[in-house]
Amino acid sequence: MEFIDLKTQYASVQEEVNRRIQVVLEHGQYILGPEVAELEQKLADYVGARHCVGVASGTDALLLALMALDVGAGDEVITTPFSFIATAEVIALIGAKPVFVDIDPLTCNIRADLIEGAITPRTKAIMPVSLYGQCADYDEINTIAANHGLPVIEDGAQSFGASYKGRKSCGLTTIGCTSFFPSKPLGGYGDSGACFTEDGELAAKMRWLRAHGQDRRYHHAVLGINGRIDTLQAAILLAKFDVFPGEVAARERIGLRYSGLLNGIAATPHIEPHNVSVYAQYTIQVDNRAAIQESLKQQGIPTAVHYPIPLNLQPVFASLGLPAGAFPVAEAAAQRVLSLPMHPYLTDDDQQRVAQAVSCAMQERV
Repeated sequence: MEFIDLKTQYASVQEEVNRRIQVVLEHGQYILGPEVAELEQKLADYVGARHCVGVASGTDALLLALMALDVGAGDEVITTPFSFIATAEVIALIGAKPVFVDIDPLTCNIRADLIEGAITPRTKAIMPVSLYGQCADYDEINTIAANHGLPVIEDGAQSFGASYKGRKSCGLTTIGCTSFFPSKPLGGYGDSGACFTEDGELAAKMRWLRAHGQDRRYHHAVLGINGRIDTLQAAILLAKFDVFPGEVAARERIGLRYSGLLNGIAATPHIEPHNVSVYAQYTIQVDNRAAIQESLKQQGIPTAVHYPIPLNLQPVFASLGLPAGAFPVAEAAAQRVLSLPMHPYLTDDDQQRVAQAVSCAMQERV
């Protein structure tokens, strides 16, 4: 059984992927070719944002968003301690300080009601994460931010395609960022990502920043990076975007079916009633995780842990002085979360097999 089955997906889009790649090979515009602008327009329309800026990775998307907002040395950015390292990594890379706020025990997203207490005169932005494919509480977060004159950056690396109160992830804040890493809900065949915004000036600045700060050829208005999306990745994403809406629907159906099968067996994901999750991961919570993982492995079920160490306990952030106990909910979740096979081509039989294996593993633990 595949944890994420990219091969079956490729078989369903093979003809269009190959055709799109061939077109690029023939026109030879490998950097910022016409497919990039085409993709940006389609993604912007899908999200409901005025502007989309294609970039080289989800990490670059976050970095460029911070740079466009002039976040730098001595500033603070409020975020969650329960995420992939990239979330806090980019904050530190530009010389700012990540300020962590604990998570909600049900959704594993940042607790919006704790954000205001973390704001200081040095706070320059708020960067929530839409973890596991479910959006954080952006109405409350945006209200707090507006009251303090702060921008909000959505780390939507796992939530492209998700909805919050009828609006799409990445179109909910000052800048929305996402990743098209191969395992993401919309994934390419390599690294790529995108930034979304309603603000034309921010969009223009991010376009400069992704191309070494150029506002025109060989004229560098700001310090930037080499953060452009490759034309080949844009072409692949265009081909895969044709089937993406159907995959979003399949992900929701499969996620809900998992929760029905596992009800009463393990702690299943809590989805807020105003949210539609894309289940970038289907993540349960269990005690004695190592033993359950081993049992599932013996039954041929692959698993993963997203994420085993909260960011405050990562060695690279030891200098922040946030030891064990600083964020008890995030630290507890890190000991209990377990991700099961999840992709839009997962069959009912495979789901049944996974659920039975989890049930067996839980009974062995007892």
